[in-house]
Amino acid sequence: MENYRKYSKGYYMPPEIDLSWAQKEYPERAPIWCSVDLRDGNQSLIIPMSLDEKIEFYKTLVKVGFKEIEVGFPAASDTEYALLRKLIEENLIPDDVTVQVLTQAREHIIKKTFEALKGAKNAIVHVYNSTSVAQREQVFRMSKDEIKQIAVDGAKLLLELTEKAGADYRFEYSPESFTGTEPEYALEVCNAVLDVWAPVIDRRPIINIPVTVEMSMPHVYAMQVAYINKNLKYRDKVVLSLHPHNDRGCGVADSELGLLAGADRIEGTLFGNGERTGNVDIVTLAMNMFALGVDPKLDFTNMPQLVEMYERVTRMHVHDRQPYAGALVFTAFSGSHQDAIAKGMHWRDEKNPERWTVPYLPIDPHDVGREYDGDVIRINSQSGKGGVGFIMEQRYGVDMPKKMREDFGYCVKSVSDRKHKELLPDEIYQIFHDEYVNVSKPYKLIEFQLKKEPGGTRSGTVDLEINGEHVTYTARGNGRLDAVSSAMQKNLGISYSNLTYNEHALEIGQSAHAIAYISITGADGNVYWGAGMDTDIITASILALFSAINRMTAAK
Repeated sequence: MENYRKYSKGYYMPPEIDLSWAQKEYPERAPIWCSVDLRDGNQSLIIPMSLDEKIEFYKTLVKVGFKEIEVGFPAASDTEYALLRKLIEENLIPDDVTVQVLTQAREHIIKKTFEALKGAKNAIVHVYNSTSVAQREQVFRMSKDEIKQIAVDGAKLLLELTEKAGADYRFEYSPESFTGTEPEYALEVCNAVLDVWAPVIDRRPIINIPVTVEMSMPHVYAMQVAYINKNLKYRDKVVLSLHPHNDRGCGVADSELGLLAGADRIEGTLFGNGERTGNVDIVTLAMNMFALGVDPKLDFTNMPQLVEMYERVTRMHVHDRQPYAGALVFTAFSGSHQDAIAKGMHWRDEKNPERWTVPYLPIDPHDVGREYDGDVIRINSQSGKGGVGFIMEQRYGVDMPKKMREDFGYCVKSVSDRKHKELLPDEIYQIFHDEYVNVSKPYKLIEFQLKKEPGGTRSGTVDLEINGEHVTYTARGNGRLDAVSSAMQKNLGISYSNLTYNEHALEIGQSAHAIAYISITGADGNVYWGAGMDTDIITASILALFSAINRMTAAK
């Protein structure tokens, strides 16, 4: 790609470099969250949300726990104007929630914005103008002083109209395209705006540092934020906010490092919706904190429901691999991963540890409303005994011996590979039942009658059907299973050794069942497994023996 030569860095390093923030491990507390889904998110949709859809989205944001919500640019859109009026007139804004409105630093737009705000109890008026070198030179063709004056005039008008309305609106200023602006000049403009507002502690204005377009690596942005944080006037009376976009795919990293560098607040959207590559994804950012043991102050305990609402009203799709929210983010298809997860879950059952440490699962899927058996372990041709065994045990209560799990795992992989598809849990159970349980061809058990003799020996008869023919064999051995096994080998001319036996209770529907597992080693040296299921454990064990013998016979 020869055209790389026409690109060079479009950002500016701050005049002072502070890297002390880089020694922190993670943010110790959640920032103030501001959703901009109804503005930045909505304006980027192919089909913008209707008024009713915006109301539903807004109510969801409130339910999730957002205390600051940017509801639109009321001077630029009739729908956004109508939304704000509806929220105010129908008393849909809780006392602890502040709505935010966006406006350019232009007089007629600011005045219309204030018209839309009449009656609002808690509001933030967010004013912005672009400060970057490219915008100054190419779009506005103005000097630095002229651009700064636009910001100052806008700040004065916000103050004047708020006082005229007798309101206590808070203010926010953004030097738009900050990432293409000299940091010392952006600081100069922000401080000039703050001088107009004369901040007080109980009504702190917001200085918002936007990554309008990502131009640098995240640590460079963090150094720019650290510079603003250190040199901003009235700092203890000002909220320092970030508004990262995702052009380089680093929106989350920009935000996390920016918080370490001193920011107090984040503006973003659910699942990163927004212009071009989107805004920072607040879900990922908040859940990253959650996974480090920090309370994000947002409630994502029903992630599937949140995804459903989002996809329906935005017509966007949450990618299957979207962190924390995607359909496949907790799913293991790999056999080794499944085995480690299954063992990790068993370890939790045994030890009941306070901390979550299951391999390959950074958080407990239950914490975001996902299920272990349907979401975590899924089976295809790449899967192994651990995953198959986990599903059989968790969903159906079938706890096969370790070696049988391996045998069954290969069986399931073979079916998945042949069909070239993922196998659902019920399909896996059906394979188990068809291949291993109560297998009755060519030898079908009819009944057995065995009495106990002095010394513990069992003797009697075993009735079976062979290719439609009824036969009865005399049976004798050290127990029922041994008696039937001896009768089968003696009368059918078959040979096997190393019979192993396991069993446990099993709940199937409303009836209590038992399941038994038997393995035998054939004359060919191969091990053959069979399972038997019945309400009686002795019958289940003999059915398991017949299953193993029948599978050995079929293999020949």
